[in-house]
Order: sequence, then C-alpha cells, then structure tokens
Amino acid sequence: MERFKITKKVSILGILTNLFLFVIKIVGGLIFQSQSMIADSFNSIGDVFASLMTFIGNKIASNRDDENHNFGHGKAEYIFSMFISISILVISIKLLYDTIFSLIKGNKVMFSFNLLIICLVTILIKLSLYFYLKKIYEKEKNILIKSNMIDHRNDIILTSGVLIAIICSKFNIYFVDSIVGILISIWFMLTGIKLFKDSYDVLMDVSLDQDTKDQIIKILHTNKFIKKIDDIHSVAVGYKYIVVLTISVDGNLNTFKSHDVANKIENDIVKSFDNIKEVFVHIHPI
Repeated sequence: MERFKITKKVSILGILTNLFLFVIKIVGGLIFQSQSMIADSFNSIGDVFASLMTFIGNKIASNRDDENHNFGHGKAEYIFSMFISISILVISIKLLYDTIFSLIKGNKVMFSFNLLIICLVTILIKLSLYFYLKKIYEKEKNILIKSNMIDHRNDIILTSGVLIAIICSKFNIYFVDSIVGILISIWFMLTGIKLFKDSYDVLMDVSLDQDTKDQIIKILHTNKFIKKIDDIHSVAVGYKYIVVLTISVDGNLNTFKSHDVANKIENDIVKSFDNIKEVFVHIHPI
C-alpha cells in the first residue's frame, strides 16, 4: 500500500537526518560546554530512535490480514509509538537531572559562531521535515508520522531556545543556557506523555469520538426501515475502526429485505468515513 511505502520513506529520512544532527550537536556542545546544545543533541538521538521505531512499526503494520490477525496488524503502529513515548520520557528525566546539576555547578558556555551555525542548520532542516511530514500526515493520518512531525516541530522551538542561550553567552549571561536546557527537558517530557496517551487510548480500544457517532446516527435516520437505534459500539484496529450496530426494524420485513437494509447501512458508513474499516449490523425485529 502507498501509505506504508510513504511511512517507510519518512522513517529512513528521519534516521539519516537526525543522526547527522546528533553528531554536529554533541560535538559542538561538548567542545563549547553548552548544556542546552548537549540536551538538544540527546533530543536528536531520541528522534533517531523514534524514526527507527517508525520503520519497524510500519513494517509490521503493513502486513495483510491473516488467519491469526483477522483485522490486520494496524495496532503495531500504536505499540511502537508507545515505545517512542517511553524513550522520550526516560531521556527527558535524565536530561532534566543533568541540566539542573549543571545550573547548580555554574557551568559556563563558551560562545562560538560554530554553535550558531549548528542551530541555524538544525532549524532549516527541521522546518523542511516538519512541513513535508505535515502534508503527508494530513493525507495518511498515521500516528507514527504524527509523532515524527511533532518531534520536528518541537525541535524547531527548542533549537531556537538554544540559539537564544548561545547569543546570551556572548554577553556573559550564562544562566540562560541551563534554563533553556531545563525547558527543553520539560518540553520533551510533555511530548512523551501526550504521545503515550494517544497510543494508550487506541491499544485500550477507545471508541469513536462523539462527533463521528452523531454523523453515523444521521445516516441511520435517513433509512426509513430503521425504527430504533439500539447500540453503537466501536473498537480501534490500528488507525481505523470496526463498528458494530444494533438496530430495530419492522418485524414484518422478510429475511432478504432485512439483510438488504443491513448491507446498505454497512456500505453507506464505510464510504462516508475514511477511519472506519468495517461495519457489522445486528438486526432486531419489532
């Protein structure tokens, strides 16, 4: 499928670009003793891991339905996005500890135009990747692409903070470097929590949102044979949902007509929603 080919391309691109950024950031941060740059470099290595998890999760999710996985392997996207979120949380806690320790010790940043260049290169690369992934996500609605897109957006903001800290060091204002490092760590942590929640919701079979349910009800009300809508249940299977409807129809309808009503409902709903994989209709005669 085109969706999985695009995600594979995105993951490989992410691994290569983030490895490059990690190397130049960690070298620059260590040479010039910039705690915020070092923190940002670990952010990049976290992004490498995220891209790797995207690659693996996408490969598994792309497998077709089989005898043991009747609804496909779509939840692999959310399992691996949860791995990404956990790695983000672990790294953010370690960075927060190191940066606070650096602030207490009073470490000073050595100003260098090389650090400024590293920041500007990072921002330009991340801007390009962010808008590229944003366009793809709007089309594909893949949580793995979304997690990478959010990473790129965060990196733009965080590296801009590092840039400010480096400029401040030029004027002997050193504490800003550690403050920015702390803010980077906290931002990283909040991103991990948000991604964890998104993944957790799907893995715990969160139902369709109320707006989608209301739209389904509108479609059902257009069918003159439906006398009552009893239940609407749904379960996530990857990025799409299985919907189970229980409806009541006129008890005088014959079996053939009842099945015809059910088939029409199933087709209408699947055609109307990109995030619904399949619909099952259970009919009660009244």
